[in-house]
Amino acid sequence: MGDYKMPLDGLTLGFVARELNIMLAGSRIERVSQPEKDMLLLTLRSNGKSCKLLLSAAPGMARAHLTEAQFVNPAEPPVFCMLLRKHLTGGRILSIAQLGGDRVLLFSLEAQDELGVLHPYELYLEAMGRYSNLTLVRDGRIIDAIRHVTDNMSRVRQALPGLNFIPPPMQDKLNPMNTDVDALYARLSSCSGRMDKALAQHIAGLSNISAREITLRLCASEDAEIDPVSLYELCKQLDILLHALPSASAPTILTDKDGLPLEALPFRFLSFPSEFQLPVSSLSLALEQCFDSRDRRERIQQRTAGLRRTIRNYLERSEKKLTLQEEELQNASHSEEYRVMGELLTSQLHLVPRGAEKVTLENYYDGKQMDIPLDVRLSPAQNAQRYFKRYQKARAAARLAGEQKKRSLREITLLEEALCDLDSCETEADLSDVRSALTAAGLLKSAPSKKKGNIDRQPSQPMRFETDDGAQISVGKNALQNERLTQAAKGDDLWVHAKDMPGSHVIVHTEGKPVSEEALRCALQLAAWYSNAHGVSVPVDAVERRYVKKPSGTPAGFVTFTHQTTYLISVNEAEIRKINRIR
Repeated sequence: MGDYKMPLDGLTLGFVARELNIMLAGSRIERVSQPEKDMLLLTLRSNGKSCKLLLSAAPGMARAHLTEAQFVNPAEPPVFCMLLRKHLTGGRILSIAQLGGDRVLLFSLEAQDELGVLHPYELYLEAMGRYSNLTLVRDGRIIDAIRHVTDNMSRVRQALPGLNFIPPPMQDKLNPMNTDVDALYARLSSCSGRMDKALAQHIAGLSNISAREITLRLCASEDAEIDPVSLYELCKQLDILLHALPSASAPTILTDKDGLPLEALPFRFLSFPSEFQLPVSSLSLALEQCFDSRDRRERIQQRTAGLRRTIRNYLERSEKKLTLQEEELQNASHSEEYRVMGELLTSQLHLVPRGAEKVTLENYYDGKQMDIPLDVRLSPAQNAQRYFKRYQKARAAARLAGEQKKRSLREITLLEEALCDLDSCETEADLSDVRSALTAAGLLKSAPSKKKGNIDRQPSQPMRFETDDGAQISVGKNALQNERLTQAAKGDDLWVHAKDMPGSHVIVHTEGKPVSEEALRCALQLAAWYSNAHGVSVPVDAVERRYVKKPSGTPAGFVTFTHQTTYLISVNEAEIRKINRIR
């Protein structure tokens, strides 16, 4: 299938608008929340049912679709969220439409003010890469935008409360839903070369991939070139195809060879192998499956970037210290030799000439001759004392280096565990757990308390899975969760962990019943995947929880165990996705 990146282009966004309009027109806005700085969630009520509409203006992730995913809201709602709650709560969505075939959605709304007066509103979603935005407008003026744009950022369009709203400039392209044969012919007759490039250049909303798909359907080849002789006839077919697109809706997920979602397609693309295209019930579902995991992963990577750099710096420092300590231990290994030299000199002083640079004496420990370097400035007795002092110093250095090496190894283990934990973070609470574990171990300074930080944060939660045969499995995402999970598990629960490496504690809750083959397989796969080896040929230990012990004074998540059985497991993301996760 090749390496490509298909954006949520105007073609797909048109299908999104039509689908959402059918499903949501007339629905009541019950709640507004803003879990991310560039993401809005509208809880809607229609025909006695509730649903959540996700609107994202994240660069590279801008989209609109219904969602069943769970999000954690900030302790204090952002200003944009508060304004939307004030203006839109209790209001209704009148219609959802695409503007000009481009990557802009218009949500037409109405809501009452404090005096009961009904006002019309427009909510614009611009899905335009780094220029993506969400803007609430009333009577032509901006109430607020999720991303403020000042005159320093753009001289053409500012997005600030109180300014007149200026719609995105229309490109000099044809609206695919509002064109005709003559307009298409007039544009394309001035072009030469490949048809797909001409379509992307002159028809709004077509990405290169969508243009190639349309070219394939028109010309039976993605690489077809414009033929002036048959162009008018081709424009007739193109006009029919463009106007027939809305009725061609067949939401599809494009997958990779392992079955993982890559892109959401509004219909089956002939330009992609059919075995990699999975039909789904709605375009909203396709968008959620393609974007949700990717979006969460990118956001948590952004949030953990600073902490990740700090941990790697500490890890590099600890590894350098360990190298020096091992060198010190290597040097200290000569301490016994210093003691023997001192004893030989003391017992055979009469054989040591004063002022000599070295002396050869019989080593009565092994019966061989030993060369002993001497300091010409010292007497034989003083040279003997010098070796005894070097012996004592080397022994003390060895003890100190040994203790320091243990601390360095412990630090390296904790830091490697923290890096592994960061890969599993999904929420701010998860990230807080990682920081807390490092702070408790003395590897990070305590964060300064915030003046407004008296809000009780809910403890982070482990991942929960359910197998096809109904077994419940819990997976810790960090050291603190691992600790809580293992301590709370019952004696006959199954405890699973990747062998001799950082990773998640996995608990199969047996409820006193034998562990099924299905539950064991899933638990082993989860432990292998959520480990430093990330699922590639991972030895995994499994043992009843009763045989897992936590030594006193050890860091969070550290345990010892016996009676384990070890399995060698390889697993990929597609297999992990098949295990039902309980949100």
